[in-house]
Amino acid sequence: MAQVPQTFFDALAVRTWCGLALGALGRAREEIDAINVYPVADGDTGTNLYLTLESAATAVEAVFAGYGTGAQEPSLADAVRAMAHGALIGARGNSGTILAQLLRGMAQVLADDASLADGAGLRLALRQAADSARQAVAHPVEGTVLTVASAAADAAEGAEGDCGTVARAAYEGARTALAATPGQLAVLERAGVVDAGGRGLVAVLGALVEAFTGEAVRDAAKAPEAVPGAAAVSDARVEAVFDFDAHARVEAVSESDAHARVEPVSDADLCAEGSETGGPAYEVIYLLEAGDEAVARLRERLDGLGDSLVVVGGDGLWNVHVHVDDAGAAVEAGVEAGRPYRIRITHFGLGDVHTGGARPPRERAQRAVVAVVPGEGLAGLYTEAGATAVLARPGEPPASGELVQAVRRAHAREVVLLPNDAELRHTAAAAAEQARTEGIRVALIPTRSAVQGIAALAVHEPQRRFDEDVVQMTSAAGATRYAEVVVAERQSWTMAGICQAGDVLGLIDGDVAVIGADVTATAETVLDRMLQAGGELVTLVVGDEAPESVADRLEARVRESYLAVDTVVYRGGRQGALLLIGVE
Repeated sequence: MAQVPQTFFDALAVRTWCGLALGALGRAREEIDAINVYPVADGDTGTNLYLTLESAATAVEAVFAGYGTGAQEPSLADAVRAMAHGALIGARGNSGTILAQLLRGMAQVLADDASLADGAGLRLALRQAADSARQAVAHPVEGTVLTVASAAADAAEGAEGDCGTVARAAYEGARTALAATPGQLAVLERAGVVDAGGRGLVAVLGALVEAFTGEAVRDAAKAPEAVPGAAAVSDARVEAVFDFDAHARVEAVSESDAHARVEPVSDADLCAEGSETGGPAYEVIYLLEAGDEAVARLRERLDGLGDSLVVVGGDGLWNVHVHVDDAGAAVEAGVEAGRPYRIRITHFGLGDVHTGGARPPRERAQRAVVAVVPGEGLAGLYTEAGATAVLARPGEPPASGELVQAVRRAHAREVVLLPNDAELRHTAAAAAEQARTEGIRVALIPTRSAVQGIAALAVHEPQRRFDEDVVQMTSAAGATRYAEVVVAERQSWTMAGICQAGDVLGLIDGDVAVIGADVTATAETVLDRMLQAGGELVTLVVGDEAPESVADRLEARVRESYLAVDTVVYRGGRQGALLLIGVE
């Protein structure tokens, strides 16, 4: 269906653009991955751009959902800020990090002055986007997405008219610049391809044209043939997710291991595993809470450690990307600057992508479990039980593309998917459908809490027939009542009455059942209500911000009042809720 043309930027235009751009990147993802040779031929630029844009689009949708179905809609400022923030926290890889800064640069202009929602404002926004992205890269290189972004801004500045006219000029300028990238970067010319990041930006700008004109642009010139071995190089990537507090490595590596595992790791271990081919062995990415001065010092330090340094963001939140041999030092630099989290370290492969080598593929496992978990503690628990864990931090739910990647990483013929959150059911369903198109048999068990996922995983038996295993896991999850204890962020109407900001809420099966002032007392009331209906096992998952004594108090209460009931306690880490409770 054709889009309704718009002549100016508003929140609806932002929403439409994000949706169209996500679709365009989805269609071009495999092509872009295949031509990815710079700065590292790791075959993931299209995927990283898609995941980054998906995070931006999800954030915009959340803003619209917050306004409900009423007549009022979000402002342009609300929408572009959400888009920029979503891209920042979801940025993946070198290309995704630069795309996040491009969107942030546009948001800085469009959110600052409501009068800049016309063609003239779009010209300014595109210029700010290109300039801020170039400033974010420690050593800009021509023939890359930076060149394409600058060309788009230059072309837009020469266009007069509404947003559609300016967007089309930017698109054509970017398209022309993309075609010239092989002549600017020797590695592109040798491979016979255009720049992968620039190709992705052209797709995003094409979606901008369609959002304003309602007309789909002609596809960007198809990239030349895929680089031989690109797919194999992608499979050679070894990915490790680090949690700074736990200082443990979750290795769900290359798409050849059926399960992830957790093992302690030291900075010395990381240094010892460095590349011997002349290029950095690791890609390090993390979100960082820090001030401007600390980030300036961080840039200098990371610039001395490696290359492909990109630091984007502002207002206290940054996304840091760098290629290094000493991954531990890159993380420690972030610790000195502020609070790093969502740390992701990718090893470029034992055959090494710098030379195009790859390891032979391993046989797929028959069956695996992929689960979304809300905290680092549970991520370790699920991983030790043989599952591939996808960490969902508070306010940062995983996108469907991230779940699809986890399913691929599990490298199994059959996968059981546990979303562990009612709000992730549709996201998980979309991921399952995508995985099925790739020949993977996926069963989605609609778990609504991590404690239901624990119950399902406890009865998981890979030796059973797939259908039987899914039935048993579904039955165990369904027989587990779940609750959580949280702190109210604002005044609100609930099933238990009106709560005020700061009140302690006890939710049972998703509904507020208790409003209190004390965490332990509220948790005891919730537990009593759950056990009134009977139960044999109580599972407690304690978050970092819960009182240290709450688990002991609840265990004692179960021992004293419910003699036939057992209790098991896990530490959940930074999981959002103070306490998760499951009763089986």
